[in-house]
Amino acid sequence: MKQEEISWDSSAEENFKQLIAKMPVFVRGMAEKAVAKKAEDITLQDNRSVVGEKDFIDALFSETPFGFHGLMKSDLNELGINYTQYGHPE
Repeated sequence: MKQEEISWDSSAEENFKQLIAKMPVFVRGMAEKAVAKKAEDITLQDNRSVVGEKDFIDALFSETPFGFHGLMKSDLNELGINYTQYGHPE
């Protein structure tokens, strides 16, 4: 399976887009590319073809510098996304 064979669950994609829109404009494009690629890589590694919420949440925590996790968690909470269910600390 290749990256171009990957699709996104519609709910996960919508949440991802809303989260990216909350990021500062000067890092938004770079963050979107890095997190999307990581989420798709995670999906491929698990031999799946659809990116789900857990995939993009795991990618966010992986690709976001630790110093920004507090802001990211606030944004996730605002969107009603329970990232702790995927093993990430509060």
